[in-house]
Order: sequence, then structure tokens, then C-alpha cells
Amino acid sequence: MKLVSYETTDGMASFGYLRGDGIIDLPRAVAIFQVAEDLSLDPLDPMLADVLELLMFDVELFREVAAFVEQHGLAAELTAEDPILLPPFFPKRIIALGRNYAAHAAETGHEPPKEPVFFMKAASSVIGPEEEVIYPKDVGRIDHEVELAVVIGKGGKRIPRHRAMEHVAGYTILNDVTARDMQTRDMAASHPWFLSKSFDTFGPMGPCLALPDEIPDPHNLELKLTVNGEVRQESNTSNLIFNIPDLIASLSRYLTLEAGDVISTGTPEGISPIKPGDVMEATIEGIGTLRNPVVREK
Repeated sequence: MKLVSYETTDGMASFGYLRGDGIIDLPRAVAIFQVAEDLSLDPLDPMLADVLELLMFDVELFREVAAFVEQHGLAAELTAEDPILLPPFFPKRIIALGRNYAAHAAETGHEPPKEPVFFMKAASSVIGPEEEVIYPKDVGRIDHEVELAVVIGKGGKRIPRHRAMEHVAGYTILNDVTARDMQTRDMAASHPWFLSKSFDTFGPMGPCLALPDEIPDPHNLELKLTVNGEVRQESNTSNLIFNIPDLIASLSRYLTLEAGDVISTGTPEGISPIKPGDVMEATIEGIGTLRNPVVREK
């Protein structure tokens, strides 16, 4: 199942699941299901903040509701009209990876790391599908970076590697937009590169939260990024140096992971500059395509 957050035609935020090219409104679908099945369940509050809060409920319920919608031919009635996709949720933290593909490490002049290189990206950088990435003034080169983002659903400390995947709520796409000249200067001065990653709008995320049943093997997913239809990045998550259990086990040695944290697993080779007027499309197999235009700062 692929869960989404969206804005309705009257400007209200809601959430649902993808069905073909449409979105089924989950609060309405669950309400109908409860009445029809004479179930006493906590209703889904349509004012829940985002998809992440849905995970407080039994996800199996949503699958039952989806089957009920199909069985009774309710899809047309429950499909959202003219929805505007939002980020699936707003993460508490974005913990990102540097040089987690050997070919990307090589293109930036580095050897593959011996252990994961973690850094933080401001959660305030997150925007949704079709939202504009703002090209800032006077900062030089800006790059795209397509990445598989792992969403933590169950927190923990010192999570053993063999239990790590039990803590994964699902997956989404993060375009780790980067002010490359600024990052290069910071690295040369041995400074953190937090700011170069954290401009407003530098964190396009979406289009959905793909639950684990949609992604049988997150370590064998094709991913690519195009700019104006031209392929710039193309690889497979099988090329990750440190895989998802590695990352969760390593991180949780030092800090307590919490539900809502995002671990962005790094970008493959092919980073290149973008400019105002460009349109980026980041695609990961099993999740979808995240599209964002680039505009000049006013």
C-alpha cells in the first residue's frame, strides 16, 4: 500500500492511499467500512497532521478497507477530486549519508568510506511533489541528488542488525538538493556541510510513503533522476556500500531512533548542476516519481 497526504479543493489537508492514478480518501473509506461491518473502532480523524500519524493505527485495517472498497465498487465515490499532493509527512529528523555509492565517492574525488558518513539535513527543507525548489542568489552551483529514504516507524536504541528492518515503516524518495560550491568550501575548511544541504525547499520528498509490502527488497531498486527529460543519475540500491540494517544498527548505537526519523541512504553517481527553469524528476522503482521545478529566488 502507498499512503499519501494531500490537500483538497477546499484547502483542507487529508490523507489516503494510491489506487491507479487516483487517491482514495481513507477517513471516509474507514467510516463507511465501520458502519457496514458494524465495527467499534476509533475513527480516523481527518485533521491528523499527516500520513505518519496513520501508522499509530493498525495498518492491516487499511488493507481490509481497501479490499472492502474494491468489493463494493466504492472507488469512484471515494476518489479525491483534484488533490494536490503534499509531502507524505514532515520528518522529525533527516539523517543523511555521504558517499554511500562507490561510484559517487569516486566522482567527488574520495575513496569509499570504511564506515558510514552521517550528516544532518534540516527537516524544514522538506517540500512536496510539484513544489518549487528555489535557486538562491549568490551561492553558486546547486545540484540534484536522488536518494532512497527509509522512514523509521518504531524507535529504539542499540537495535541489532538482524532486527533492524522491524523498525522500518516504509520508504519514500528524497531529492537531497545541495549548494555544491558552499559544501566544497566547507569541506575544504573542515567545517560541517549542514547549511549547504538545508536551504528552504532543498528537501523535496514524496510522492508517497510506500509500505514494506510494496518493496519486497529495498536493496534491489532501480533509481534515476532526469533534468528536463535527460537522464543524469541512474543506478540500483544494490550498489549501496552500507545497507539499511547496517545504517540502523550503526546509528542506534549512538542515538535513540524515533518514529518519524528519516534515514536518506545516499546518492549514486551523476550529480550535476541545475538552474532556474529546469524540471527534476526523481524516480525509484516501487515508489514512484517525485517531480519538482526549479525557480530563481525573487
